[in-house]
Amino acid sequence: MKKSFASLCLIFIAIALAASPRERLLMNYDWKFAFGHAADVEKDFNVGTSYFTYLAKAGYGDGAASPDFDDRTWRSLNLPHDWAVEAGFAENASHSHGYKAIGPGFPESSVGWYRKNFHLPVEDDDKRIFIEFDGVYRDARVWVNGFYCGNDPSGYTSFSFDVTEYLNFGGNNVIAVRVDASMEEGWFYEGAGIYRHVWLTKTNPLHVPQYGAFVTTEVSDNAAEVTARVKVLNKALEGKTFDIRNQIVAANGNVVASAVMENISLAAMFTDEFTMKFTVDNPMLWDLDTPNLYELHSHVIQNDAVVDTYRTTFGIRTIEWTPDRGFFLNGRHVKIKGSNNHQNHAGVGTAIPDGLHEWRLIQLKYMGNNAYRTAHYPPSPALLEAADRVGMLILNENRLMGTTDEILDHLRRLMIRDRNHPSVVLWSIGNEEWAIEGNERGARMAEYMQAYAKQFDTTRPINAAVSGTWGNGISSVVEVMGYNYLRHGSTDAHYAKYPWQASLGTEEGSTNTTRGIYFDDYDKQYLAAYDRDTPSGFFSIQHGWKHYADRDYLSGMCLWTGFDYRGEPTPFGFPSVVSYFGMMDLCGLPKDNVYYLKSWWTNDPVLHILPHWNWKGREGEPIDVWVYSNHDEVELFVNNRSQGRQKMERNGHLSWQVNYVPGTLRAVGYKNGKRVQVTTVETTGAPSGVALEPHRAELKGDFEDVSVVTVKIVDRKGRVVPDANHQVYFEVSGPAQIIGVGNGDPTSHEPCRFFDEVRTVSFSKWQQMAAFGVNISEAVMPEFFVADWQPAFSDGGLAPGSSSLPTLYRASLHLTENDLKGNLNWMFRSVGNNQSVYVNGHLVGENLDNNQRDFVFKLSGDVVRPGENIVTVVANPFVKVNPWDEVNTNPGAVQVIQAHEKWQRKTFNGLAQIIIQSTGKQGDVVISASSPGLTSVRYVIKTVKAPRRPFLQ
Repeated sequence: MKKSFASLCLIFIAIALAASPRERLLMNYDWKFAFGHAADVEKDFNVGTSYFTYLAKAGYGDGAASPDFDDRTWRSLNLPHDWAVEAGFAENASHSHGYKAIGPGFPESSVGWYRKNFHLPVEDDDKRIFIEFDGVYRDARVWVNGFYCGNDPSGYTSFSFDVTEYLNFGGNNVIAVRVDASMEEGWFYEGAGIYRHVWLTKTNPLHVPQYGAFVTTEVSDNAAEVTARVKVLNKALEGKTFDIRNQIVAANGNVVASAVMENISLAAMFTDEFTMKFTVDNPMLWDLDTPNLYELHSHVIQNDAVVDTYRTTFGIRTIEWTPDRGFFLNGRHVKIKGSNNHQNHAGVGTAIPDGLHEWRLIQLKYMGNNAYRTAHYPPSPALLEAADRVGMLILNENRLMGTTDEILDHLRRLMIRDRNHPSVVLWSIGNEEWAIEGNERGARMAEYMQAYAKQFDTTRPINAAVSGTWGNGISSVVEVMGYNYLRHGSTDAHYAKYPWQASLGTEEGSTNTTRGIYFDDYDKQYLAAYDRDTPSGFFSIQHGWKHYADRDYLSGMCLWTGFDYRGEPTPFGFPSVVSYFGMMDLCGLPKDNVYYLKSWWTNDPVLHILPHWNWKGREGEPIDVWVYSNHDEVELFVNNRSQGRQKMERNGHLSWQVNYVPGTLRAVGYKNGKRVQVTTVETTGAPSGVALEPHRAELKGDFEDVSVVTVKIVDRKGRVVPDANHQVYFEVSGPAQIIGVGNGDPTSHEPCRFFDEVRTVSFSKWQQMAAFGVNISEAVMPEFFVADWQPAFSDGGLAPGSSSLPTLYRASLHLTENDLKGNLNWMFRSVGNNQSVYVNGHLVGENLDNNQRDFVFKLSGDVVRPGENIVTVVANPFVKVNPWDEVNTNPGAVQVIQAHEKWQRKTFNGLAQIIIQSTGKQGDVVISASSPGLTSVRYVIKTVKAPRRPFLQ
């Protein structure tokens, strides 16, 4: 039956005023972490060793998967977290993963455990509760309150679990995650751990499921037709009747279109999709320079009440990939000027904060980059959200080609997760699949995957990146051909053979350079920063770009890579641990190639000179001086003496051979014969001080915001000394913390994170004897004779009906001199009633009642000593109520916390970087930097009040 107009109006007003009944809470805070073991089950906390394992009976998670497991000695941390970036280096470790000491050969550091306690109110017991992981590297197994939820082997695919029936509403809950990074998925640094966000979502049983809305747009004249496909899932135990109200909301909060679908019925446990169309007049289009966004608000309404609200961000825009004219955005020809990138940054590894994702995209846009290929895996949702905001085209890539249902499901999950992002303009099903890319099997697989993908999105074409077999196999059937490296063949010949096929260069370049280095130094494994063809046959940036720029049928190209990344340090091996491919180094500090690209990829005036002009000891030697510019002509001067004026070839550069003499290089750029720009490079003085340059001087006090700070070694005139390599020490006070440091040196093995070392020291050889007739004050002394004592806790607790008599328990604790330099905490757990606890005869706890299960005893230097320490517990042991009960028989372990060294990093060619993150409050953040013999510096960043994303406490 139709509702009255007045009734509908009241519903719409209620929708506008009411808070969403759905909650999505960030679940990143207050986790515990410890290493397990990839080969020794005892060192892996004995998980899966009980009589009934977690795979045998529901709720039988044991060891670290048990809700009762005592994790208090573990390290406390927040997510995202990458433990690989914290690891040391080893020459026998993986070359492709940057020689980090994890993976094959390092079982003790290849498995990590995460645990978190959390509370849910009683009022949530009528909701469905989901735990959602944006990405875990890799092979994640998840338990909630001892119930096994499942396993996701991929390091990149997002996954989630409905854990409602496993939860304690009004009580404590425990999630445990085992992460096994023993095996590599790629041939590049991949990190280790829960390196992307975790969320907890609460919904009504009748709700829009995760990724349940899909919005497409078509634009004509001054209007857009918006189609919303919204799924509704009924997880109630009975059928439901409901309405769906969809609203399109502009960035200013105005509702620009709306529609309602009424009296829908859905049986219990069923889902269905409902389609509505809207017209948006005079839409604000999403574009590279004007990335306008809209939201679809989907309201599920029952009995005039909103039971679920699901918000979908989208953009209104058109794209077209043509075989002869390239790529079009909103009807305008756009040449793809892209780069390939890994999720990887100095200091933080793969655990990149959202603000740092955005900062990296802005650095790419500065050099004219308009496209980002997510080589070679599904990206972080946070990256795509940043790309939507800043205006960056995304070429979104699948991890592994394959046609089994399981492998295809990863493609499905990628596409339904990311298909609403206006930044995403292309789907890639694979990259350089050498075993199949040039044969009929590969062609059949590509055709199958292409057809499969059309179930989920027909608005974007399918691409694959092909390296050495153009004209056959995959390249003969894929909708958008991806050329990897011109060394492999002729794009002209391929285009002539397949004139129906759109195309672009998915990888080009692979040049090897080191920031600030201008003469090859193979002993130090540094390569000059001039843009050159490589000895292995890869083309220079200029060589590649000229080819793609001169051909209309080529949509553009993506460089390998925008940023350096850990691992794959071609053409070197150890001690190099970072790639040399980037236009910027691992910190995002620009190499000179950035300015070549900025010359021809932007309309900004560019006049850049390389190299620097500090060449003491090379006086009189010829130096190759290059100028990157987009001016008509450039004249170069050395100490005011002209070296000649040259015309600039389009997409080219200029060079002069100059005999070195200290002083000034000056370049003058001319347009239409008129002098329009001047750039100078000077020989600097000696290093004098440290300077700090944050990318912005204000932080949001939201626990997440970041400021990227460039550290400089400067002379007395404030000029960066380009060959200065000085150790710099950092301190931060106020409401922020340092989360990482770097310098871009591809051979540096310095730590890039400093954190308190947390270790667990266990007791050995627990023994027991009845306390009856024993002098307690003598029995707790280290010298007391215990040869006739029995092994303790071997019976797992007293049987039902037993008498619980006072008992002495005794063990040894071995500590080193180094242990005693830290803070020692005995994380004691009750093993009975009426407990008293002694260490080396010192009473540290008296009359402890079992009603408080857990206690902490701080062990000071006047209680413990290096070597063997004797601990004694006097207690009435627990008696089981039922024979099958389990009672605690582990008195805990000692946590050793040793404070980290002072944050520090050596500058590399005058520069380094620190990353500062908000800790949530307002106030002044004072960053101090000092280096022996140089003037120190203090810089103040303001932290302002800002809303915090809803989070789970």
